[in-house]
Amino acid sequence: MTVLEKGNITIHTENIFPIIKKSLYSAHEIFLRELVSNAVDAIEKLKMVAFAGEYNGDTDNPKITITVDKDKKTLSVTDTGIGMTAEEVKKYINQVAFSSAEEFVQKYQGGADQPIIGHFGLGFYSSFIVAKTVEIDTRSYKDGAQAVHWTCDGSPEFELTDSDRSEVGTTVTLTLQDEETEYLESARVRQLVKTYCDFMPVPIEFEGEILNQQPAIWRKSPQNLSDEDYLEFYRYLYPFQDEPLLWVHLKTDYPFEINGILYFPKLKPDVDVTQGNIKLFCNQVFVSDHCEEIVPKFLMPMRGVIDSPDIPLNVSRSALQVDRKVRKIADFIAKKVADRLKELYKEDKDQYVKCWKDLGTFVKFGYINDEKFKKQVEDILIYRTTANLSGNTEEKPTVQVETEGDAWQDVSAEGGIVYDGESYTTLDEYLERNQKRHENRVYYCTDPASQATYVELHKSQGLEVLYLDSFIDTHFIGYLERDRSDVKFSRVDSELDENLVSQDKDTEIVDPNTNKTRSEQIKELFEKALNKPKLTVRTESLKADDPQGTPPAMVLLPEAMRRLRDMTAMLQQEKAEFPEEHILVVNTSHPMIQNLAALSQGAIVSEGSSPSAELANLICHHVYDLALMSQKGFDAEGMKQFVSRSNQVLTQLTNQAV
Repeated sequence: MTVLEKGNITIHTENIFPIIKKSLYSAHEIFLRELVSNAVDAIEKLKMVAFAGEYNGDTDNPKITITVDKDKKTLSVTDTGIGMTAEEVKKYINQVAFSSAEEFVQKYQGGADQPIIGHFGLGFYSSFIVAKTVEIDTRSYKDGAQAVHWTCDGSPEFELTDSDRSEVGTTVTLTLQDEETEYLESARVRQLVKTYCDFMPVPIEFEGEILNQQPAIWRKSPQNLSDEDYLEFYRYLYPFQDEPLLWVHLKTDYPFEINGILYFPKLKPDVDVTQGNIKLFCNQVFVSDHCEEIVPKFLMPMRGVIDSPDIPLNVSRSALQVDRKVRKIADFIAKKVADRLKELYKEDKDQYVKCWKDLGTFVKFGYINDEKFKKQVEDILIYRTTANLSGNTEEKPTVQVETEGDAWQDVSAEGGIVYDGESYTTLDEYLERNQKRHENRVYYCTDPASQATYVELHKSQGLEVLYLDSFIDTHFIGYLERDRSDVKFSRVDSELDENLVSQDKDTEIVDPNTNKTRSEQIKELFEKALNKPKLTVRTESLKADDPQGTPPAMVLLPEAMRRLRDMTAMLQQEKAEFPEEHILVVNTSHPMIQNLAALSQGAIVSEGSSPSAELANLICHHVYDLALMSQKGFDAEGMKQFVSRSNQVLTQLTNQAV
């Protein structure tokens, strides 16, 4: 193989400016953030050299001044910082992407409290997005240094001359393009300073007023902040919002530096859990409202501030670059949030329960999506329960259990929290309390209104029910079952526990000719009246001190079938249709059902069609409709038929009463 030529690839500066103007900075307004950031850096550098004993001038009254001249179409940013010599201008301005900040930090490492903002050496060139000419007027802090003036019109050519500037510092003046004159307007300048520079550590003056007056409290020690400090900061960031539930202060410098404050907000019903509300800063310079890459997705609804110089940004400091460090930062944030929740659960259970309605969504979403987070919080997941627990910490909570002879008594039970008259429990506490009644089985309710009948039936027989009724719980239950494979989860309307049914009733023969029992007779009556081949009719005698307190009939949807229906609906993104295959349990111990059986028997004796037979048929439909209502709403035609049958039943009953 013959080598034809070797050499160096040459990059022409005339190709750099179009990239800067059109590709590097997509948002034109970024230029002001970059110029002010550079000004802050210059001031911090002067503090460093003063700290090192190389400068004896005043560094106690730093200031950045922004001025506009509408007639000349100019915008200027002036700082009281370190300034530059002619050689430094050539080195740091004329050599694109040569980072003076990183070189300076290496030389004066540890010499100032405030970190240097710049990292890329390209921020200054964002000026050419909006300006047709950029000028630098600067004087170095060094004794005897000659002030210099640099001018460039956006081409590779520049002019460097002496200046008569007398003060140490730098002024950058932009002559704006005709289409960029919006940045000469007072309101626009103020808006940009508030957006990007509100928390910068140097006063920024515009039109005789200091625009940035907000302290970056996230950089302070938590020990030096009160609850009111945190609340005031939240109110400033998110005005006209409900007070936050609690907050987490992030502060570490190893293996990466990160500071911040994250707040748990009260969740509104229409909240978009995928929409981020956390503000990302780099050394107090606002970068973005989007932190999706460094905040675990289950914490996206949180609000607040994250500030880190170690978060890898693209060169325009407008977006994150995802790498291993970003993932480690996300893990750190998740751990700090979990630690805060565990601390609250341990130290103030009342406050924890008070916040749980909103916190629970965060925690369960994290449980589902983050294995490490799940391990941290699985012991502090709590559920509202029907158990009558005691909130007295000196006295163990109690729950009713059945003893011999169908008697009930209170027994002590470990755990449980009572807040505002409602009881809460962990899953382990629930299983411990109920191991003698229904070992490794959990009864739960997803809709307290529609499933109230089923819940009351369980409560009447001493079966404890957990409320899993938030919008995330339908999905969450599957993950609980996966992790607790030894536990069976049954919704209260999916099947009847043996404790709810009397096994020794309805066995007497009521028709000697056919040897049919009462249960068989009632079953046959409903099957014939309803005439639904895919409907399974079961007859059971439900336990109750007062039979009228139990429902005459219940519609059950087996757990596996219901979940398959819900999963199919979720995948197809449509409302799940109620399946034709379901179970109707007719309660043979209910007085109405017994009367219905007698009415039907009378109709059989009288032979043929009769008002009694017609009424029995209508009542069967009516009982089924009432049971079905707790599982599904009627469509227009179904409601029409229900109202019509109801009127017919009432008419026949009133006819018989007259």
